[in-house]
Amino acid sequence: MAVCEVCGNDYDKSFEVIAAGQRHVFDSFECAVHKMAPVCEHCGCKVIGHGTEVDGRFYCCAHCAKDSEGDVPVDDRVG
Repeated sequence: MAVCEVCGNDYDKSFEVIAAGQRHVFDSFECAVHKMAPVCEHCGCKVIGHGTEVDGRFYCCAHCAKDSEGDVPVDDRVG
């Protein structure tokens, strides 16, 4: 068992995430999102989808990016 680094739960189904060379241990996706997901620069929500990035700043959608950045060529990443 491993202890979640967010909530401290010692759980037999915990899992590891390795990002940027650092090892993280979580007991749920909720804790992983809480710790790892970037925050939208405009509305403050966690960016758990593709989102968008403008000059190193993360946004949850093109609308938030355009509201913050002005007239920038940005679109939502949809297939």
